[in-house]
Amino acid sequence: MYTIKFISQFPPPMHGLSKAVSTLYSSVLHKKFIFSKLNLTNNLDFVKNLLILLFSNDDLYYFTISQTVGGNIRDLVIIFILKIKRAKILLHLHGGYYRTLIDSKSCYIQKKINYFLINKVSGVIVLSESLKFNFTGMIDKENIYVVENCVDDCFLLSNELLEIKKKDIITSGILKILYLSNFIESKGYKDVLHIALHSKNKNLHFEYHFAGKFFSDLDRNYFFNFISENNLTNYVFYHGVVDGAKKACLLNDSHIFILLSRYPNEGQPISILESYANALAVISTYHAGIPDIVNVPDNGFLIENTNIDNVAIINYLLYLYNNRPALLSIAVMNHKKAVELFSEDRYISDMENVFLKYL
Repeated sequence: MYTIKFISQFPPPMHGLSKAVSTLYSSVLHKKFIFSKLNLTNNLDFVKNLLILLFSNDDLYYFTISQTVGGNIRDLVIIFILKIKRAKILLHLHGGYYRTLIDSKSCYIQKKINYFLINKVSGVIVLSESLKFNFTGMIDKENIYVVENCVDDCFLLSNELLEIKKKDIITSGILKILYLSNFIESKGYKDVLHIALHSKNKNLHFEYHFAGKFFSDLDRNYFFNFISENNLTNYVFYHGVVDGAKKACLLNDSHIFILLSRYPNEGQPISILESYANALAVISTYHAGIPDIVNVPDNGFLIENTNIDNVAIINYLLYLYNNRPALLSIAVMNHKKAVELFSEDRYISDMENVFLKYL
């Protein structure tokens, strides 16, 4: 069997990239290929990892690249070592910031080295059609592949639970709105808090449920102080970092997903796909690869990422509250879309097809 070495970040911590890589690494493909991994999560292991690469001899190196200046320098060293070994390299970009990083945020020498080395790799993978620009002009276009993210099977709502949820959408007196992401300002959590406050002031029948990780005390303090100072304890609920059954229940209990992202490194949020899988309408932004997977009005509502119009979002929420058949139609369509386009089987099959092109 062919050997493939994964060079990537593996959980913990759990985030979009590590989750997608972990799903692939533990998939049925390990019965068709011999997988091994080089975990980049801990930068203190960098020298050790380089030595492992120097003495490795795999048929293909699958490498998920960084979108930071420091991470890119590390990646260039790894690619250079692999090219000295004349190895086959398949890069995977889980985001949409790489080209901006290289062209606008890196020094002249770093930019030139990137253009030179990317041209030498075997192929690259992006998350959607609109993200191909990250490598256009750096590598032949026939070696740029699109493999969209997937929903893990454990988060796909069963048909039985879907029927129960359809009844709940029509009859529920309160619509539950879910923010499921890390607490980074450019992900839009502050905007959602202000929308919650507007809902409370207007006596609207919405609850706002948040789940995710805080990376700074500044964000944590802002979140909980905002709730306390504005008396939102009956409107806003924090569920911590969720996964597994707890995450599945939270998704199933919610009606609308909201992610007002302007996050520079954004690619194709897995959280949106998980929302589809649980029959949620989606409110998000025209940003990165999001418009590739959210069609308006079929799947929900998108707003310009440069101008988050809270009033427009509130009006859309009111529309869904007062027009339950419309919300039900979106819910059913989104669940169907997840099953047909974003299944774990489809993702694994697409990745296998790309692997085989270089083996």
